[in-house]
Formats: sequence, C-alpha cells, structure tokens
Amino acid sequence: MKRLCCLLLFLAAATPLFAQSVQSAMPAKLTTPPAAQPSAHFDVDAATNAYLAEMPAAARARSDAYFEGGYWLILWDFLYGAVIALLLLSLRWSARMRDLAERTTRFKPLQTAIYWIEYTILTAILGAPLAIYEGYFREHQYGLATQTFGPWMVDQLKALMLTVVFGAIVTAALFGVVRRLPRTWWLWGALVTFLFLTFGVLVGPVYILPLFNKVTRLNDPVLTARILRLARANGIPAKDVFMMDASKQTTRMSANVSGFGSTMRITLNDNLIRRASPEEVQAVMGHEMGHYVLNHVYKGLLEYAVVIFIWFAALKWSLDWALARWGQRWRIRELGDTAILPLVVLVSSIFFFILTPVLNTMVRTAEREADMYGINASRQPDGFAQAAIHLAEYRKMSPGPIEEWIFFDHPSGRNRIRAAMNWKGENLGSDHNTP
Repeated sequence: MKRLCCLLLFLAAATPLFAQSVQSAMPAKLTTPPAAQPSAHFDVDAATNAYLAEMPAAARARSDAYFEGGYWLILWDFLYGAVIALLLLSLRWSARMRDLAERTTRFKPLQTAIYWIEYTILTAILGAPLAIYEGYFREHQYGLATQTFGPWMVDQLKALMLTVVFGAIVTAALFGVVRRLPRTWWLWGALVTFLFLTFGVLVGPVYILPLFNKVTRLNDPVLTARILRLARANGIPAKDVFMMDASKQTTRMSANVSGFGSTMRITLNDNLIRRASPEEVQAVMGHEMGHYVLNHVYKGLLEYAVVIFIWFAALKWSLDWALARWGQRWRIRELGDTAILPLVVLVSSIFFFILTPVLNTMVRTAEREADMYGINASRQPDGFAQAAIHLAEYRKMSPGPIEEWIFFDHPSGRNRIRAAMNWKGENLGSDHNTP
C-alpha cells in the first residue's frame, strides 16, 4: 500500500511534464487556401493538397506517431488481456473466486454478481499498468489530455463502479440463460446481449454521460438558433442545444445527436465551440445530424446483431472444445460455472481481435455516409475540411488503402477533405459564397 501511495503521488506531481498542448499548431479560424478558392478551373486535387498543407509538418508527424502507435496498442491490449485470462485460469484463481462466492450465498444470481465484482476488481488491478500508460501518460504526452492524475483517476473509478453494477446485472442474466437453457443458451444469450446493448446505446448519452461531464443548455443564442434551424431543415425535432464541459478532460472536439423520443438531444462539447469556426461547427453538426436522419444507430444495431449471433456461435463451439481439454485442470465444472468467465473473455477477445477490420469498416461506412449528408446539409465544404484537419490531431491524415481498411473506423483526413473539395467543385463552382 505504501508503494502504491508513493506511485500515485509521483504520477500526480509528474503531470505538468506531459501537459503539452498541440492546439496552437492547428487553424483557429476558417481560412480558405488560394488553391481551394472557387474558380472556373477548380482543381479538386490541388484544393485537397492545399488544405493538407495547412497542417504543420511537426503536428502531422506527431499525429501520425500517435495513431500508428495505436496499431501496436491493439496488439498489446489483446496480448495483455489474454495473459491475464490465462493467469486466472491456470492458477485457478477464477475457481477460488467462484468458491468464495458460493460460500457467501446459495442464491445463484447473487453468486454470479459476487464473482463478477471479484473478477472486475482483480482484472482492473492487473490491467492498471497498461491502462494508466494508455489512458493517461500517452494522452498527455501527445497533448490530448487536460486532467491531472487525481481527477483522471476519479473518472476511472466511476467507470469501474458502473462496470461493476451493470456488468453484474448482465452477467447474472447471461449465466441464468446458460443454466436454464443448456442446449440453446447461445441463441438466447445473443438475444439478451443485443437487448442490453440496445438499452445502453439509447440511454447512455443522456443518463451516463452526466456522471462524467456537466451538461448544460448552450448559452449562445446565435449559435443555438443556427443549429436549430439546421435541425428543423433536416426533420430533427430538437427544441434546444446542450453543451458539455469536455475541456476538463481532453482537447478533442466532438458533438452528437443522440437519444430516442423524449431523450433525443443535440450536444456539443466546449472544445468545439471554443476552437472551431462557425463554418466548422455547422459542418460538424451536419455530420452528426446525418447519423440521426440516416438512422445509423438502428442500422448499426442490426449489423451488430449479426456480429453478436456469430460471436455466440463461436463461443459455443470454442467453450465446448476448451472445457473438454482443460476444464478439469482449471476446475471449471460446466458451462454454467462462473469460473468459466476468463475463458469467455479470452475467446471473445480473440474473436473481436480478428474481426477488427470488419468492425472498423462497418463504422467507417456509416461515417462516410454521414460525411456526405453533413456537407449537403450544411453546405460548408471548407468548414468540413477544417474539421478534418482538427481531427488529424489524433488521426493519421494520409494512410495507405490497406492501412485505412484495417485500422480506421473513420475515413482518413485526406479522403474526407477530398470528398469535401469534390462536393465544392460540383455544387458551388465559382460562386462559393452563394448557398
């Protein structure tokens, strides 16, 4: 405990050493490069390259290094998690945690919940070194985080508590399905998982987000009116615009149009309001409204329903095979034994690791559709190009095609700027300022 306290004090004291800002390297207001100005001979390639040149070489090198480092983190996260799962199984820690839960109560759902609490806390401790580096030190090193260690740790503890509470409910439900329906558990388990996912997607932005950030009505009548006009023009029944204080955690800019029915809301983070030009804000909001109008949440849920079904089919085959070979050694009695959870996590991590390019492509396709909708709705191609430059603070601007297919869950900055300039050339021509 003493060593842990000393480590936390050191981390808190060391924070200012890593708090580099990259904001000053990026455009703070909308300036259209000469080659991107409307003309009778508008050249899409020249306009695209002109915007790419707006990003300083040092900033581009830093964002490339950050994003490419993320490729390795995908691998290290997978391997680190696999080692933890195998450790819990081979040393029979998982079986001991199950035994403790069974000694505590005879009520099966409560046994599962107690095991989940033990598992979550233990894996959080074992995974802390990589999590602290990845979520705290690395973000500060690249100038993307603003929190000191204390507030950052408070947010992590909040997330851990949410994982404990909601994870216990989901885990108890799924193990209940396995025990009651031993032959068809994978079908019903996939359905239960999908229902929980749907619930989280629809209510999370409204009820979970305020636990980490303060959400207030946007106190800017001019900007609010502009955004609401854009919303009404696109059939979105929004009555107000909200802002969250993301700057207390990060320098990243974002917005979303989320929720369902009475929970629907438009939210901008304060970094977007503070750092972006009005044209950029309009372009970003057009993109987010595109997600809403094009029903990407519901389409995405249907796509993930297929993924979940395949995932549970793979789980059924893999767990049966693994238990036949190592179940006795790991002291796992049957599929409904909670001690099997590390094996479930290991198999799932392998499945989703292999599926990385597929999942990224699913998301990237929806993002590209929202891009085109947003440009058409906002009619701000230059604002959209500027947004792509801001996003390049933490995304590689010009990857190769295979690299983009595997690792990018959004279109690359180059492709986004090119799409905006192509739209500009086809729709605005020489009269750029006329809507």
